[in-house]
Formats: sequence, structure tokens, C-alpha cells
Amino acid sequence: MEMALFDFDTFVDRGQTASVKWDRYKDRDVLPMWVADMDFCSPPAVIDALHRRVDHGVFGYTSAPEPLVECLVDLMKKRYGWKIEPDWLVWLPGLVTGLNVACRSVGAPGEAVMSATPVYPPFLTAPGHFQKTLIRVPMSETEHRWEPDFDRMEAEITPETRLLLWCSPHNPVGRVFSQPELERLAEICLAHDVIICSDEIHCDLVLDPEKWHIPTASLAPEVAGQTITLMAPSKTFNIPGLSCAFAVISRPALRRRFTKAMEGIVPHVNALGYEAALAAFSDGWEWLEALIDYLRANRNRVAERIDRISGLSAAPVEASYLTWIDTRQTGIENPAEFFEKAGVGLSDGRDFDGDGFVRLNFGCRRRQLDLALDRMETGLAAL
Repeated sequence: MEMALFDFDTFVDRGQTASVKWDRYKDRDVLPMWVADMDFCSPPAVIDALHRRVDHGVFGYTSAPEPLVECLVDLMKKRYGWKIEPDWLVWLPGLVTGLNVACRSVGAPGEAVMSATPVYPPFLTAPGHFQKTLIRVPMSETEHRWEPDFDRMEAEITPETRLLLWCSPHNPVGRVFSQPELERLAEICLAHDVIICSDEIHCDLVLDPEKWHIPTASLAPEVAGQTITLMAPSKTFNIPGLSCAFAVISRPALRRRFTKAMEGIVPHVNALGYEAALAAFSDGWEWLEALIDYLRANRNRVAERIDRISGLSAAPVEASYLTWIDTRQTGIENPAEFFEKAGVGLSDGRDFDGDGFVRLNFGCRRRQLDLALDRMETGLAAL
């Protein structure tokens, strides 16, 4: 169905666009499968909206358009049953900015921030930027399923622990957390007065039809009051370079601390970022439905190939376009370097606190994905 409406198989040359993803291997025969940036054109509705805005010709300072705010309030209620208020929204130029602002605004220097690992690298670096101690709590993998170790998490909390950086759906392991898991997390944080900063940037990229995303803050009003929710259209609609994200913070005092921490260092969202977000959230859903079908097939393709390659394994990906691959059985000391030499650029698991793992981005055309998997298999066969 998606091929009749949208084309995800045609090659889009990104070589002359100063692409961070592709320029990393400029003039080298290495397929870039690393950073979370898809190779597909954005939804036609977004492209059309940007053309109209560019044709206007004036790009002054811009605040969040009222239709965008209204759209998000309506969207949260329809998609998640989560009633938010317009004044809960705090606009940001990116989700990583939000992680850092949360670390700056919650707790004093020398106090602690907790995170479950492996996890997206900015979770590990943001606390240190503000002289906070990082408490790492390893997740457990049982029968090809990654699960938070809530007992250990609670045991590791100290009187100085002020903030939990939470990733839901999870990057890199691809989990969609269940309601009981989220309720257990909330119970722990409420009991110990720990603020939750929940990165939910992959919330609309759930690949398993029987699973659905639950915003952590939607569990109950008291949980919402303890939570900073970070979201963006960037991953869902493939517009990360347009720099538009937002936080949802219901408790006024927490929201004031967050916005105070932004003063003087966080720039405003640009006009084109707002325009793209409005178009995506208003008219990008048919495109997204087709994308999900394509990504699901790519996800299945990766899983089938990984199962056949000796020494590699991966837990099922429930959400996102990222596969977390375990290479430890191969005995390769530096798997990211090994696969790069084989012609495939992957994210190094060590950056996620996952030594022996690599992360593969399958948000690309199928021909490129097959070639990358062929190169990985050939490289290991030669080993």
C-alpha cells in the first residue's frame, strides 16, 4: 500500500547537503547506518508547507503558532488519552537540549541523576555538564527481552538523587514499556521524590501492532506533576535538522525552574521548524502509516538476517528504526571498527554504556539495508 502512495525505495542523494550522517564516511565505501536520521524524504505535507513559508520571504523571530499548540493539545488527547493544557508546553530547539535543561534545573551541583543503561549517549553526558553525579543502573536482558531492573533502581537511589532520565520507547533497545512497568517506575520516583525526565521522541514509531505508547505523565495527575516529558516531530517525520521539540510540564513550579534554566543559553525554535511541526502533526499521519509498514518490514529483515549470522543476536525491536546488536559471541574487541572496515558504519555500543554492542539504523531504503547486512555477514565469515 505504501508504495502506491509514498516512495521509500528511491535513492535520495544526500552527498551535497552537509549531512552529518553521510559526510562521516565521505569518499569512503562505507554505508552510514549509525545516527538516528532516516534517508527518506519528509512527508509531502511538510515539504509543501515549507515551500509556502519560504515563498513568504520574511523569516523573523517566531513564537509557537496557535494552531500548532491547539493541534498538540488535541493530539495528546486523541492518541494517548492524555489531557494537557496549552501553558504546559515549553518549546525547545531539540530534545537533547531538553535533557540538558532538565539536568540543569533539577537538583544542585554534586547531587545525583539516575539512568537505566544502555541508553542514548546524551543521557550519560548531560549530568556531568552541570556537576551532577551519574548513577547507572544496568537493564537486564532475559530471553531476548530487555527489562528495567526496578529493584536495583530503587536500591541505588540515595538522598542526593534528584532526577531520573528515562527513555520511552527506549533507545537503543527498542522497548515499548508496559503500563505495569511505568507504574512501578512512577511508584519508585514518587516515593523518593525523584523527578522523571521522560524522553518520548520515538513515541509514534511503535512497530508492533499489539503494543502502544503510554506517556509516563499520563498515568495520574501526581505522576504528571513529577514528570518532564520531552517530545518532538523530528524522528517520527524525519525532520531532525529543523530543530523543533517541546517539553510538557504540568506542575507550575517545576515548569518555572525548567524555563529559568533555559534563560540566556537556549535559542528559540526557528520559523521553519514550527511550520514543519504544524504540517507534520496536522497532515503527516497517512505518510507515517506507510512509513511504519516499511520500517516494520525492514525490522523483520534485519531480525531474520541477524538470526542467521553466527555470533550475532538482537532482541526484538518493538519501536523505533534502530536495532541493538549483541556481538559479544564473536570475540571482536571493537565491533564498530570491525564493521566499518567491512563497509558498514554503525553506532558504537560503548557510547551507550553497552560494550560489545552496535546499533544499526534501518531507516533506509531496502536495497541499502540488504547491502549493509551482506557486508556484515561477509566480514564475519572472513573472520
